[in-house]
Amino acid sequence: MIKFFLMVNKQGQTRLSRYYEHVEIHKRTMLEAEVIKNCLSRSKEQCSFIEYKDFKLVYRQYAALFIVVGISETENEMAVYELIHNFVEVLDRYFSRVIMFNLDRVHIILDEMVLNGCIVETNKNRILAPLFVLDKVAES
Repeated sequence: MIKFFLMVNKQGQTRLSRYYEHVEIHKRTMLEAEVIKNCLSRSKEQCSFIEYKDFKLVYRQYAALFIVVGISETENEMAVYELIHNFVEVLDRYFSRVIMFNLDRVHIILDEMVLNGCIVETNKNRILAPLFVLDKVAES
């Protein structure tokens, strides 16, 4: 099961966070700081999977952005690693340039892919279909 999904820049600032298990606000801040420190301190040659406390971290770096996913010990790391790449491909297909001004759309994309911590959709066309409908309604 996916516990949380983070998008973080190289400066360590969280740009997007989605939690699938309840974590108190003050604990989220501490957790994110520790997770980000662990991921950003690793070199590119090191593995993208980290054993951390009672769960695992799977992360990928895309330019100046890190995407970090916290998963339970029973979850398949490679499947989550590929989910991250699929997520980035969907973002790339939908957005031409800037995504930080359209975080509501990024949340919709993530919600189409992951529901209650489980991967539910990986087909890019099906993930983007609701957004295209919203875009058509907004144009009308």
